[in-house]
Amino acid sequence: MGLRDKLNSDFIAAAGRLRGRGAPERVVAYVESFDDILFWSGILREAEDKQTEYEVMLPSRTTLAKGKKIALQHQLGPNMIACVDADYDYLMQGATPMSRLLCTSPYVLHTRAYAIENFQCYAPALHQVCVSATLNDRRALDFEAFLMAYSRIIYPLFVWSIWAYRNGQHSHFSMLHFADTTRLIDFSLAHPERCLETLRQRCNRRIGRLQREFPNAKKSYLALRDELGQLGVSPDNAYMYIRGHDLHDGVIARVLDVVCDALRREREREIMHLAVHEKQKQNELSAYKHAAMSYDAVLRKHDGYRRSALYGRVVEEARALTQRLAAERRPKA
Repeated sequence: MGLRDKLNSDFIAAAGRLRGRGAPERVVAYVESFDDILFWSGILREAEDKQTEYEVMLPSRTTLAKGKKIALQHQLGPNMIACVDADYDYLMQGATPMSRLLCTSPYVLHTRAYAIENFQCYAPALHQVCVSATLNDRRALDFEAFLMAYSRIIYPLFVWSIWAYRNGQHSHFSMLHFADTTRLIDFSLAHPERCLETLRQRCNRRIGRLQREFPNAKKSYLALRDELGQLGVSPDNAYMYIRGHDLHDGVIARVLDVVCDALRREREREIMHLAVHEKQKQNELSAYKHAAMSYDAVLRKHDGYRRSALYGRVVEEARALTQRLAAERRPKA
């Protein structure tokens, strides 16, 4: 057995004693990928106190192995925790081994939302994403109203998706089926309601098909819908709980492509109109293109989601975890 195999919570605690008396207790927090470090560092900085200092890292210093299973496979304890995406595991509420570990381990923090990507797509922050990307502050779309309408349309089908996975019927209705049904088609800034109506029709057809395929599911479906409500899922915020990659590629990217393109062209027309001669026009257009950014780059780095209620809930859980870990490390009388 090598040193790497002995890296557990006790090892971290023993190494921490070398820092001297009075130093904060070091707690290692394993995450799934490099992209997750910024998010979880922000959470844990808010949860630290004078007795606890978190260090966020990938689960291996010797390989590039990543992922939830890698982060959770270590011997976690009061000096070693895992911070992971909830995925569907949170809403499965113990229906699978991974879900049981995520929902019951005292040393695991999770996002509650499906993934960090969902936080990056948080509706109230998207206008500022557009401003950062295009340097144009005009509100071309009410992102909050649009994504609330989107969520309300997909919500009944989302409950069906969880129902299928809870009941071993995901081969009949998989995440891929759900993503294919709930993606946006032909989003138009002039008439955003049209793509939502098309979405509603597709969702209703799929729901009708599932109701015919599972005619005895009504009672368990309604019970699950109530349970999901207790876990924080509502018709207004369902987009925060669907698979993050599908939300980004099938919804947010399709909207931001159109919105940011319109805002950039508007800014460029303004420059061309105000320029007094050709050289000034070319210089100003070049400077603008250099200063503007891709919305994807902004999505990965912004922290507008920090004001969301869901983010606040994760911070509260991190603070409670910090207190529990300190109590567990405290010498027993």
